[in-house]
This record gives sequence, structure tokens and C-alpha cells, in this order.
Amino acid sequence: MILNLTGKVTKIACGLLCCCTMTYAQNNDTSDVVILDVGWEFSQAGTDKWMSATIPGTVHQDLLHHNLLPNPFYGTNEEKIQWIENEDWEYKTAFMVSEDQLKRDGAQLIFEGLDTYADVYLNGSLLLKADNMFVGYTLPIKSTLRKGENHLQIYFHSPIRQTLPQYDSNGFNYPADNDHHEKHLSVFTRKAPYSYGWDWGIRMVTSGVWRPVTLRFYDVATISDYHVKQMLLTDEAASLSNELIIDNISEETTAEVEIKVSLDGTNVTEEKQSVILQPGINHIAIPVEISQPVRWMPNGWGKPTLYDFSAQIFANGKVVAAQSHRIGLRTIRVVNEKDKDGESFYFEVNGIPMFAKGANYIPQDAMLPSVTPERYQTLFRDIREANMNIVRVWGGGVYEDDYFYDLADENGILVWQDFMFACTPYPSDPTFMKRVETEADFNIRRLRNHASLAMWCGNNEILEALKYWGFQKKFTSEVYQGMLSGYDKLFRELLPAMVNKLDTDRFYVHSSPYFANWGRPESWGIGDSHNWGVWYGKKPFESSDTDIPRFMSEFGFQSFPEMKTIATFAAPEDYQIESKVMNAHQKSSIGNALIRTYMERDYVVPDKFEDFVYVGLVLQSKGIRHGLEAHRRNRPYCMGTMYWQLNDSWPVVSWSSIDYYGNWKALHYEAKRAFEPLLIDPIQQNDSLCIYILSDRLDNMEQMKLEMKVIDFDGKPIGKKNQINSLTIPANTSLCVYKEDFSTKLTQEELQRCFLQLTLKDKSGHTLAESIHYFKKTRELLLPQTTVSYKMKQTDGKCELTITSSKLAKDVFIEVPFQGARFSDNFFDLLPGEHKTVVITSTSIKKGEKLPLTIKHIRETYN
Repeated sequence: MILNLTGKVTKIACGLLCCCTMTYAQNNDTSDVVILDVGWEFSQAGTDKWMSATIPGTVHQDLLHHNLLPNPFYGTNEEKIQWIENEDWEYKTAFMVSEDQLKRDGAQLIFEGLDTYADVYLNGSLLLKADNMFVGYTLPIKSTLRKGENHLQIYFHSPIRQTLPQYDSNGFNYPADNDHHEKHLSVFTRKAPYSYGWDWGIRMVTSGVWRPVTLRFYDVATISDYHVKQMLLTDEAASLSNELIIDNISEETTAEVEIKVSLDGTNVTEEKQSVILQPGINHIAIPVEISQPVRWMPNGWGKPTLYDFSAQIFANGKVVAAQSHRIGLRTIRVVNEKDKDGESFYFEVNGIPMFAKGANYIPQDAMLPSVTPERYQTLFRDIREANMNIVRVWGGGVYEDDYFYDLADENGILVWQDFMFACTPYPSDPTFMKRVETEADFNIRRLRNHASLAMWCGNNEILEALKYWGFQKKFTSEVYQGMLSGYDKLFRELLPAMVNKLDTDRFYVHSSPYFANWGRPESWGIGDSHNWGVWYGKKPFESSDTDIPRFMSEFGFQSFPEMKTIATFAAPEDYQIESKVMNAHQKSSIGNALIRTYMERDYVVPDKFEDFVYVGLVLQSKGIRHGLEAHRRNRPYCMGTMYWQLNDSWPVVSWSSIDYYGNWKALHYEAKRAFEPLLIDPIQQNDSLCIYILSDRLDNMEQMKLEMKVIDFDGKPIGKKNQINSLTIPANTSLCVYKEDFSTKLTQEELQRCFLQLTLKDKSGHTLAESIHYFKKTRELLLPQTTVSYKMKQTDGKCELTITSSKLAKDVFIEVPFQGARFSDNFFDLLPGEHKTVVITSTSIKKGEKLPLTIKHIRETYN
């Protein structure tokens, strides 16, 4: 286990290949870890033309580095890179081993990820024939090493040609329609499904050493697994079992195993145990008790407290092996029980029902090694700042990097973890099943120590597909029955057995959704739902008010990214919604036309492409916010909402709320508002305006006051201010506090040129929540022409922008040309006479340099 990757760097001559810089990782044991990340070369098999390579990486990234590929994200270049997947590729490096290193008891070569069919050779010996992208490999290599120069070579087989014999002998083409090839080969390979294409994804079937490679020299023993198992948690004490698997390569050895637990650098408890290590695998369990434990809490409920656990093995007075984990003490239960309304589905954290607020996550890049620690950090800042408490790692991507789960732990974000299966039946032959068993074993062990890991899910939408996507008619009875049988083997037998064996206390569900279908209302009362009535069903956004599930684990609506992102893949002549380039970056066949259809319902459709993009961003945000608030409003019947999707893997038209370059779309700002812990939610229900207070707070709030003012778009009050006093808002609730027919109070014209301003205050007069309600759809409003003026104060990296308008400026969008620039707020309504300060941060902002900035609002897009 590498405990610290910021180690010392030593220059060592590495033979003919290069003069190689080898990084030695600093450890708190006596092992010697070398990171093999330099001196690599790659070649297309059969060409013997070797070029420098980056590890971790992919063939695509290395070819791009040598200018041998066009930018795959630009224009229609996707079609120009497809040849890569049909070729075999070779990687090689050389490294030096000293006499002292060879004297160590053992040596291991550790691959954290090989993509995917890879033959590994060391000094002429075949060490491994890898066949699964989702597992790591630890190879004993002491007998294969040589003093001096050692040669490591990896032969990557084309994932296409490798699986063609399986396809040809299968007898039918699997219904994996997101695999953008006439032959659906992706199902045969344990490789990220999205890399074969998706309805938001580029087809980029990668190969390469996609996660780090290390060389480890050690004595006596290693810790191959360390599980901190929570046995009991109360306010008085936490009882834990520290379960270690120790691999002893020496003869019988007396060792001392020590467990230390600390919190914020202060030692909490310590346990030691002397053991006789038998040769080979040893299972050791050491109990630890922590008094007065501090619980890990989800975002919005408190601090996600983490304890530092370390396990050390002492032999002959030296620490020969060590591992450490950061552990959160908490209880998480998925309550999935029959009740009067059907079958519940919600998360109970530390004994309290939690309304889940979040989104579905896909891989952040089509080339996974491009995702830096900084990108992970930014992502979790985006998640936390949007008031989310959960994220779903969707089953068509990858089991994420360890750092992803570390950040989830640190930010109090629950993780719904899918196994990597999505949207199609899969094989269930013995070889495939064995690969899946190995994959499940590896990833359950790797992830189970994380406090954030809330549940396991077998797959995405495969049961729904088998039931409702027409497979019964498309395939013979024999083939279809085989698919059903295979489903049971994989998702009802193998995977739950692995979870039960390795992660006993965590919830497992075999599919999402496991019963519901968006076209069948009778199913919405059971478990989780993916409701695509909005979008594929072309239902209005208002259908979210009545199409209520017990838990909404997917729903969504598309938008284009903003223009600065479109400019990275298209030229001005391509700025048409049905241009060849726009269609190349729109993977949903009905997408662009459907955006326009929905826009016509709620907005005045602009003529200019740039304005269409902007209004489309607003359209997406308002539509999805409508659903988020409907789900929160209907608690406790509905106890969670996760929209599709959080992010993008390339610059594309999609359902995301954050684009590929990290820019928040309007949807992310609206999700932040809809997920506020305390929210005023006005909604027209039949003839009445109903005002709900939605609270995710854990405390009861008393003596609250709700102020209601009707104001016209010029800032003039209409009628008298209304006020509700002495409100009590219970913890964790949805409460209707007002209901009245407002249409009788205002004329038809007033309904079109006024808004209702709502303010919730505590007994001291402090504002706790605010909201604006319009009585008509945007296209029916008599929006005024107005100019937004601004003043700015600029320093390096930061701009404070104060804006104002004499009249209502609806859905104000502040735009700067810098990718990933952050705004304290954007896509908001600027009220008449209001002065609002927005802070913009970006490393591209420089003091004294004019900031290229534009501001637009909805009325400006009218012809």
C-alpha cells in the first residue's frame, strides 16, 4: 500500500531506453516502493515505431501528444479516430534494480488498472493475461527480477478484434444500442461501457495503462487487505473490528500487530496484539472501542467527522508493513419496506430519515487519465455548494478512483454505487461470471471502508429493459429466456452473494429502477423510479407535480452548453441547431428538435443561435427545478431526487448541469436553489396558490414569519403586503402554510406583469429564505425592456460585479470567456431597483486588464 506518493526522486540510468527518473514513495514501513511513471514508450503493434508515452494514460492521449490524431472533440473528428480501436498496441519501459533490493524477502509489481486485454511480460516471462479494466493486479516478481536493467513490456489487444470470435459464435446481436457499432461487442468485455458510445457520449474505445504502476520491495509480510468493520455504534461507544489479511512470505514469524486510532491528530485509542504468522495468508481481527464517538454526518446536517485508523506489523522491532484508512462512524440504512402506499425507498442516516438531494455522475472524461486531482476537488466543491447530499456513480462508467470516495467522505456526500452494467443484458457464461466475481471482490474490498458508500446496485435499467423495451418480440423465446436466466445469475445470485460476503451490512438492490417504469403509473409507488415522461414522453414539466415516485433516481432534460464551450468544437458557420457539427455533438436522435418543442411551450423562441442556446439553458434549469421541488414537496411519500446528469465526459449537448470544462449551466444554479435546506415553494394547485415551506433542517423552527408582496415589473407594489405570523416549521418536513385563489385578487394584465415576492424571517427579523413566484409562463409575461448596468472592482483572480436595473431583468446571465470561471450567482432574476453583487473568480482575471464580460436577460432575446 502506498501511503504517500510525494516521495523522493532519484535519477537512475535505464539502459538504452532513456535516462529515467524513478519516484520512490515515502512510507511509514520498511518497504521500498518505486512508481513506474516515466521512461515509457509505445508503438502500434507490427510497426516497431516507438514513441514516448505517458503513464497513466491511453493510446489516444499518446497519439494526441505526438500530433498523430486530430482533436477528437472538435467538429466531426470523432469519425476520424475510430481506427485506433481495431489495432493492437505495445508499451514498454526499463527500470533498474539494485543488489540491496534483490535481497529483500519479496517483490511485487502492482497494476492498479490495465485497459483491458493486456499481456504483461517481464524479462521474457509472461506474468499476466489481463482481461478486466475494473480490477487491479498484484504480481509476485522476485524470481523474475534481475540485478541492473529490467525490461517490462505490455501488449494490448484490440478490444474489438479480441471479442469478434465471441460475437460471431453468439448467434445474436445483444441489444446494447448505446454501443455505436453495428456489432455490439461491448457486452463481452469488462470495460467501461460508455467508451463504446452513449446517448451523450463520444465513441472512444481506449487501451492503455490507465491507472498507476508501482514496484514494491518488502520483508516478512504485506497487508493485502485492511477492513475496519463497524460492529456497533451508540452515542456512548463505537465497537469496531480491525480485520486484516496478512501475506507472510517468510517462515513462521512472531509479529506484533498494532492498531492506532486518532481524531484531528489526537490519539483516541490503541490496541496491540502479538501473533504467530503462519506462512501464506493470515486472517487477523483486532477489536477496538471508541468512547463518546463523534458521528460522520451528511452535507447539510453537520460535520463529516473522520477518524484516522492505522495498522502496523512489527517484526524484529521494525514496522514491516502498514496501512491506514480514514473512517467515518455512522449508520446508513436503506429503508425499502412494504407500506400502505406500496414500497418505501429512502436513506436513514444515524437513525434519521434523510431526503436525498443529488445527481447522477458519469466519468468526467472520455480519456480517464486526464482527470486530475484538481478536477475531482472542483467537482466535489460543485456538489457540496449545490446543497447535495448524495451522488450516484452510474453503471455505464467505471468504479471511480480512490480519491473520488475520499472526497465524498470529506464532504459528507453519500455514494449510491452501481456495479458496471447498464441498459442491456449481458453474457453469463462461466468465464464471464468469473471475471465479474473477481471484479466484485476487488472493488467491494477497495471501497467498503468509505463512510460515504451508502449502497450497492447491481445495474442500471437492465430489468426494465428486459420487461418493457420489446426484447420479447425482437429475440427468439430461447434467447430471451436465456437473457432472463443470465440476469438472475448475475444480479440476483452472484453480486448479492459477494456483497453479503464482503460488505455484510450494506444494502444491495439488483437494478435501478427495480420495479418502476415511467409509462406505468401503477409502478411509481414501489421503490426507485427513472421517470422519462418529461423528455422521451414529451410530457410538460408540470407533470412532475403529479407523477410522483417514492424515490426519483433519474429524470432529466437536455441543453446545449454555453457558447464559449460550443466554440471549442464548432466554427461560427456551424452555429445552427441542425448543422452537421451540432448533430455530431448531439447523441440523442430527438434531442435538438425536442429542445425547441419544449421551448415553444414556455418561452419566445429566439432567432439567433446564441440566444437559442441561452434560452435553452434557462429552459432546462426551470424544468428540472420544477421536478426537484415537486419531489421535496411530496415528502415523506417521496424521499429522494437525483437528476440526470451531473457532468459531461466531453463538450456535448446533454442533460448535464456542469459542462465538460467545469462551467455551471443554469441548471446547477437552480439545483442549488431547489436544494436549499430551507426553501419557500409556491405552486399553483388547481385554482389555488399554495405556499409550502420545505425544511431539511434537524431542528424545529418556531415563531417564523412569512411576508408576501405583489410587485409589478417596474418595482411598484400592488395591493397590501400580506403576512403570516407565528409559523412553526417542524424538522425534516414539507408543510403547506398558505392556500388561496390569487387570480381573484389580480386582473389578467396584473397576472402578466407582476410577481409575488416571498420572504421567511425568524422572530428576530433575520431573513432565512426568499422566493419569487410568477403567475404565468415566461412567454406570457409582459416583460419590460430594460438595461442592466454594472460596476466592477477587479483584482488578480477576482472580480466583484455590482449590477442593477430599474425594471425586472429576468434570468440574468453573466458571461465571461474563461473556462471554469466561478460565479457566486448566475442565471438569476434581478428585481427592479435591486443592487446585486456577484463575485467572479478565475486565474485568467488580471488586475488592470479589461474583463471581457457580457450580460443578457430574457427580454433581450425577443425580436
